[in-house]
Amino acid sequence: MDTLAIRKLAELRKLQALLLEQQKADQALAIQRAKNSLYRKQAREQQLPPDGDWLIWLILSGRGFGKTWTGSRWLLEQCRLHPGTDWFIAAPTFADVKKICIEGPSGLEKALERDELVSYNKTELTIKLKNGCTIFGLSADQPDRARGYNFSGGWLDEFSSWRYDEMWTEGLAPALRIGNPQVVITTTPRPTKLIKEFSQREDGSVVITRGSTFDNAANLSPAALAELKARYEGTRLGRQELYGELLDDVEGALWNHADILRVATVPDLIRIVVAVDPAVTSGEDSDETGIVVVAKGVDGMGYVLADRSCRDTPSGWAHRVIAAYEEFGADRVVAEKNQGGDMVEQTLRSVMPTVPFTGVSARQGKRLRAEPIAALYEQHRIHHVKGLDTLEDQMISWVPDSGTSPDRIDALVHGFTELSIAGGGAFSGAFFQQLKDEKEQTQPRGDSLKVVSDPVPGNRGPNFFGR
Repeated sequence: MDTLAIRKLAELRKLQALLLEQQKADQALAIQRAKNSLYRKQAREQQLPPDGDWLIWLILSGRGFGKTWTGSRWLLEQCRLHPGTDWFIAAPTFADVKKICIEGPSGLEKALERDELVSYNKTELTIKLKNGCTIFGLSADQPDRARGYNFSGGWLDEFSSWRYDEMWTEGLAPALRIGNPQVVITTTPRPTKLIKEFSQREDGSVVITRGSTFDNAANLSPAALAELKARYEGTRLGRQELYGELLDDVEGALWNHADILRVATVPDLIRIVVAVDPAVTSGEDSDETGIVVVAKGVDGMGYVLADRSCRDTPSGWAHRVIAAYEEFGADRVVAEKNQGGDMVEQTLRSVMPTVPFTGVSARQGKRLRAEPIAALYEQHRIHHVKGLDTLEDQMISWVPDSGTSPDRIDALVHGFTELSIAGGGAFSGAFFQQLKDEKEQTQPRGDSLKVVSDPVPGNRGPNFFGR
């Protein structure tokens, strides 16, 4: 090797050494900045990442704990510590990523320093930072779009509400292949397959942080805390929603968590029914009146659109029923009349004399009535929109022959019995689509449509249940 080549090789090695020293200095500065960051100063101990060489930091906590704040601050800290790397934010829907995880009051946007952001593509949900990091927003409803990335880690929000396990098993997990990847999962606990699997790991790959709503009481309004306590305190659902307990399925219950599938959107609907299980009395200790809005889609599947159950006077619950009937453009009200006889129909007609009404005389026991509907859930032929926590808790905790009166379940069963969700398959879907088309062609203009794609006033199109 000639003298010139040797000199150039030496210069190259010297330059590499200088670059390495600069990288070490930059890394030390980044670590020091992270230690003195607002995240580290403001976070409670539970909101700081655990020590150790873990893959998953699983935060199981109640509502209002500060999960979103923790997830966004931890992710941004990782980006600052690892320049030039790619990260992700994944949530149940695209809208959840945008409106909660990024742009929400506790989202990533609020945590960025003034000169840190290079660009934010609000259509693609891609964030580029000055240090070369890129953060990709991904919807858990679209597992295929998570393929092909090379991530250093990310944030998985409301993981127990994800529809598809494949978003993790086939999309995100295989994409964690840069450096020593780590992810944080922030979620209200539900005993889904993956949550139970993560909770049972003993190899050190998963570290669990548990917390309650009241751990963050200093940052929540007294009114909000009072409302949450009034609604959930002392209930099984409250153990999950307030205290972050991971509750197993109840032995003997007709439903379990895995049977209840949630959707962000519904297809066009050919029938919508408001189902009612009226309470006999209206005192403080009386049962609630179950009021559940259910529908049949053009795909032949059943959908639960709303739970408007209440404890009220006959006039009060009747007004709620009619309000739901009008809001969702329903075609019928179905109500059990065993207890009140003709009184139920008369009460409803005192509010709306022309309301289409079907009275149900329950001749079978609650178990026999509920079992066929529970079977439809097992076959994944009934789906729920978001926000039906109280109904779902009653479903997974009610044990037949226990002596309790499940008002919401009774209404649900009456509704789906009226809709006759049965058969399914390609023939069923084609038949329902043809029926819908025929109704739309013959419906007089200006009349109240019985076939709707969006039963919520002010919104058009089938995506009205997106966040």
